[in-house]
Amino acid sequence: MTEPDHGLSFPTSLGTSTADEIRLLGQDLTADLMGQVGFGELAFWLVALRRPTPGETRVFEAVLVALADHGFTPTAIAARLTYLSAPDSLQGALAAGLLGGGSRFLGVTEDCGAFLHEALQRHEGDLPTDDAGWDALALEVVAEAKAAKRYVPGLGHPVHKVQDPRTPVLIGIAAEEGLRGPHLRLFEAIGRVHEQVLGRRLPLNGAGVCGAALADLGLPVELLRGFALLARAAGLLGQLAEERRRPIGMDTYLTVDRHAVYVDPT
Repeated sequence: MTEPDHGLSFPTSLGTSTADEIRLLGQDLTADLMGQVGFGELAFWLVALRRPTPGETRVFEAVLVALADHGFTPTAIAARLTYLSAPDSLQGALAAGLLGGGSRFLGVTEDCGAFLHEALQRHEGDLPTDDAGWDALALEVVAEAKAAKRYVPGLGHPVHKVQDPRTPVLIGIAAEEGLRGPHLRLFEAIGRVHEQVLGRRLPLNGAGVCGAALADLGLPVELLRGFALLARAAGLLGQLAEERRRPIGMDTYLTVDRHAVYVDPT
C-alpha cells in the first residue's frame, strides 16, 4: 500500500478539519459560525469569500425566497414523479428537479445577469447617470439583440402577463439597501423601452430581476444559476414532503398515460 505523501498541499479557503476542530472560511465552525451566521449569509460568503453586509444579506435572501417555489412547475413535477418511481431515492428526486433548471426555468437568472453584465462591460467607464441615459443604453442593447436574433432574457412570463409581482418588490428592497446598481438600472430601462424595438410589451420577470440583483452584489455571473438551484432545492424538498403527505404523482402519471394516443409517424 502506498504511504501518504505528507509533502503534498491542496490549498483551500473553504473548509478544513482536524480531529478536534472544523474550520470554515477561516472561522471556527462551532464557536464562530453555528448559531451566529444565517444559511443565506453563509452561502454568499462561501462564494464571494467575504462576509456580506446586512443589506447585501437582505437582498440575497430575498432572491432565494423569490426563487424557492412556484407550484407545479416542470422542476417540481419531475421531482415528484421521480420520487414516485424511486421513493427510496430522495436524492434522486431532488436531483431530477434541479437538473431541469435551464433556459426556460431557473436558468434565466444566470442568463439575464450575464446578458446585462456583457452589455455593461461594453460601456464600462461611460455608464449613464440618469433614467434618460439608461433608456438610451437599453434601446441600443435591445436593438443589438434583435439584430443578432438573440433572446433578451428576463422579458416575459408564462403566467404573469402584465407584471411579475416579485420584480418591483426586489427592486424596492435593493433600493432601500443602497444596492440598486447598474445591472438593475439597465434591467429596469429595458422594461421601459423594449416595446419600441420588439413591438410588444412584456413584463420583467422575477428570474431576470433576481439575476440583475445578484450581479449588482458582485457575485460571479457564471455562478448565478447555482444560486437559483440553491433556492429551488428548498422548494423541491417542500414538494417532496407534500408528495409524501398528499401524493399526486400517481394521478399525474396515470392521467398522461391513459390519454396517450398513438399517431402514425408517416
